[in-house]
Amino acid sequence: MAHPISALAAGPSGWVQDANFVLCGALLVAYAIGLHLGIYPARLGVLGPALLVFGGVGVVLAGVFPAVDASGAFSEEQVGHTVASFMAFLGTGIGFIVLSRRLMCDPSWRSLASYALASGIAIVVLLLAFGPLAEESGTPLHPWMGLFEWVIVAVWFACTIVLSLKLMRVARAVDVRR
Repeated sequence: MAHPISALAAGPSGWVQDANFVLCGALLVAYAIGLHLGIYPARLGVLGPALLVFGGVGVVLAGVFPAVDASGAFSEEQVGHTVASFMAFLGTGIGFIVLSRRLMCDPSWRSLASYALASGIAIVVLLLAFGPLAEESGTPLHPWMGLFEWVIVAVWFACTIVLSLKLMRVARAVDVRR
């Protein structure tokens, strides 16, 4: 509960977590492109999916720049990993917020617009609260820093899964019409 997800990259089998970040990030990029293609086009409609791509690239970079020092021990001082984390969380949170507007314009996606908006807002608010409440030693939630991060990821991935399931239904409907 105390260690962030990135701490899984420490130690001799840390490469597994790094590979997980790279693979997961690549899948998130593909998912964002699929969403862009599966939702009715709108003016500036590429912005939401582009932010989701930015978030996916952040996850890839979190694997490329692990949060470990030269000895292989977990370190919160790795600038590349910190930047990648902000890219991932802010890109995705803001991406869901922007995407919700486009979802509202498409009748087949409208029912998920509020959910995407709420998820995006929750991710951004939790991320902004993470620093002052959990990240630094001595802050009130520091002993549960890892759990705090997992809550953010749970909100992120729940929304990603719900939108992915809808995208699969939309894709099947298009296939049936062909």
